[in-house]
Amino acid sequence: MTVRTVDAVVIGAGPNGLAATATLAEAGWDVVLLEQQPEPGGAVRSAELFPGFRTDLFSAFYPLAAVSPAIRHLDLEGVGLRWSQAPAAVGHPTHPHDDDAPLIHRDPADTAADLERRQPGDGQAWLRLFEQWKDVKEPFLDTLFSPFPPIRGPRRLLSQLGTAEALRLLRFLMLPARRMTHELFDGESARVLLLGNAMHADTPVDAPGSGVMGYLLTMLAQDDGYVVPVGGAGALSAAMAERARRNGAEIRCGEEVTSIEATGGVATEVRTAGGDRYLVRRAVLADVSAPALYGRLLDSSAVPAGVRADLEKFEWDTPVVKVNYALDRKIPWRSRSLESAGTVHLGADDNGLVRWMADLTTGVIPTHPFLLFGQMTTSDPSRSPEGTESAWAYTHLPRGITDDESAELLGHRVDAMLESHAPGFAERVVGRNVQRPGDLEASNANLHGGAVNGGTAQLYQQLVFRPTPGSSGPYTSIDRLYLASSATHPGGGVHGMCGYNAARAALADHGRWGLVRRKVRGRILDLVVTPDGKRSPHHR
Repeated sequence: MTVRTVDAVVIGAGPNGLAATATLAEAGWDVVLLEQQPEPGGAVRSAELFPGFRTDLFSAFYPLAAVSPAIRHLDLEGVGLRWSQAPAAVGHPTHPHDDDAPLIHRDPADTAADLERRQPGDGQAWLRLFEQWKDVKEPFLDTLFSPFPPIRGPRRLLSQLGTAEALRLLRFLMLPARRMTHELFDGESARVLLLGNAMHADTPVDAPGSGVMGYLLTMLAQDDGYVVPVGGAGALSAAMAERARRNGAEIRCGEEVTSIEATGGVATEVRTAGGDRYLVRRAVLADVSAPALYGRLLDSSAVPAGVRADLEKFEWDTPVVKVNYALDRKIPWRSRSLESAGTVHLGADDNGLVRWMADLTTGVIPTHPFLLFGQMTTSDPSRSPEGTESAWAYTHLPRGITDDESAELLGHRVDAMLESHAPGFAERVVGRNVQRPGDLEASNANLHGGAVNGGTAQLYQQLVFRPTPGSSGPYTSIDRLYLASSATHPGGGVHGMCGYNAARAALADHGRWGLVRRKVRGRILDLVVTPDGKRSPHHR
């Protein structure tokens, strides 16, 4: 047991925790990063599950990382990170017997030409959409990644587009994904390319706001591609950890944090299961889930009653079941076009996605699941021997269903779906492993019940509602304690911005105007809801 005094402690070495650690250390702070697992990375790790095959254990493709200001700021290429991508970013057959599945090619002209031959007019519509994306990309991403509420990005959009066009863009982004695709395209092929990307979040395709994820990922796929780290997802985490160390941070793995002590409303100490105590001069940044922070790490007396009440309504995203494969030959797709795609969306067309989401909503284990499928050797030849394929598929169980039996049943249905699209698939499998919701949580405590997004991405738990109504980005009701996980805006995805924004907030709070900032923020909390100056029940 030891007692140390440091400027800051970061809890959790996922991409957000690593980004926060590197940023604080770069500013000259004495930082210790504590991680419960034996290695850093969180949900960005890889392993050799099958001899000679490298498997990404959680996330795999990183279009958001490719455009993230946090990742760019860290200059990971300078510490050895290299990127790779498949010849085509995304493919999506519309049904099991589709032998001509559409793709998002690297060149938008090729994507457009393919869509145009399928449905006249859709190719030109695709090019118009991509031209719009290029016009709004920088201010849009600035808006997405900035701490909420963003100011610079919307101001640039308003200046660039004018009021009328800016309102049209806002209306477009708030559309349900299904409605968005029907306004954009006449043919099924173009529609499913966007709809499949929308399903990377847990928002139903007929719910407002689901379109923005489909639009964002589709345009990133067309613009930058779906990149992967050479050598496996773990290479990205290793580079982030190396950058943090070179900046002067200390990373300690195998260290479970049991509590954060708050004295007089100020975070003062972090304690571990091994009995170590870290006294903090400046800040504690927690890359943990919101329920874990407020329900486990902090004493209940330190958490306002309103926050505790709001967290009772906190909703996780749907549980994930992931099946990993090693194949001794390439996948025998019925549609040969899919051979070149890194990511393949399988199992549902436009209407089928609505039916699949209805199953999840009503507690039915889908008979015909929608799959996200990754061809990792196609994306990065270093993942397995030449002529083979390291691959995975993941799908979802309904909320509240996380038992192993249900996960195994869904895993077999995943096998069947792959066989229907690639007859002979099973004969080529030489290694298979199922990661059930409990397995995912055991490997990363933030993946509660197999949820991978840090909480639902639906509108009622985004923006100022993330993780609870009235949330202010990384700030908590405890002074010098910052929530640095995907529980805060901008939410899930591997981009590091939640941690980066938390680190920047901590640095600003200890800069020249830091005391003023903290007092003003505290006064705003005191005045929220009740105009008479009495602290509202939400903040008691």
